[in-house]
Amino acid sequence: MSPEALKAESMTKRYGEVVAVDHVDLRVPSGSIFGLLGPNGAGKTTIIKLLTGLTPLTEGRAWVAGYDVEAKPLEVKRRVGWVAAEVILDDDLSAWENLWLQAKLQRLEEWKGRAEQLLRYFSLWDRRQSRVREFSTGMRKKLEIALALLHQPEVIFMDEPTIGLDPNTRRMLWDFIRGVNREFGVTLLLTTHYIEEADALCQQIAIMDHGHFVAQGTPAELKCRIQADFIELETSETIPAEQLREVPGVREVRSQGRAWLLRVGSAEETLPRLLSLLRPETIRRIHVEKPSLETVFLDVTGRRLDEGEDVPDIRKFYLNVRRARQ
Repeated sequence: MSPEALKAESMTKRYGEVVAVDHVDLRVPSGSIFGLLGPNGAGKTTIIKLLTGLTPLTEGRAWVAGYDVEAKPLEVKRRVGWVAAEVILDDDLSAWENLWLQAKLQRLEEWKGRAEQLLRYFSLWDRRQSRVREFSTGMRKKLEIALALLHQPEVIFMDEPTIGLDPNTRRMLWDFIRGVNREFGVTLLLTTHYIEEADALCQQIAIMDHGHFVAQGTPAELKCRIQADFIELETSETIPAEQLREVPGVREVRSQGRAWLLRVGSAEETLPRLLSLLRPETIRRIHVEKPSLETVFLDVTGRRLDEGEDVPDIRKFYLNVRRARQ
């Protein structure tokens, strides 16, 4: 196994005039969990398509498990698995039949022992003959991960694996994702727009925006780079930016539509000074952010993670359509 499971140099993808991924450099150590954190439309899924050879690079080079993605695409595909946001299971088949179909598609001959091992690991062995349509959402996601592990890949790409799940099911999946990484020694590249998820699961995180890596490091390193607090302020009266900048402790003032975003040394020290300038009845909203991955995104982009461009989430749309049909 290569010491770097994933590597990219100046990886770029253009669709006409649109630059989906813009000269990205990537290093992911073998056996780690690496997270791509960013809003819809940031380029996260495009990176997975480039690394799996599903779409060609416009510029740059990429390697997966030591193999050049463009020169050795079949070698790459033999060594990767993919857990998509949308459901890929056949509801009319049993859990065992879904694994059988996956084995046929991948031309696996000795697969039954591996399938039993995976079903037992995910506590699905007793339900192996049950139709998938009878499974809970959590059981379905576990079976999807089992399918991705069937051919013993070195790398698994998980593209928004917990999108649309309730908080309890999401946290259950987190435990299994950690377990898969630990027990099977597989490298995981996880895309998500859930800050809590990236913080909980990933040893390394790249924060993406408009096709770029705008920040990268361990969760602790990323938080440490923010030597400040943020105060969001909205009032019914107009406040001149210069007046806010003159408040002791305020380092930076940014306009946020009808509100202000203030970067301050200490919220505890600055907030009383700020409130002394305002009439209480004019205050509509005040929100304090302490150092977190959210504040990292705020710092490098000037907006919140959930305030990205209005890019349709097609995967969530299909997930909702599928649920409506059941």
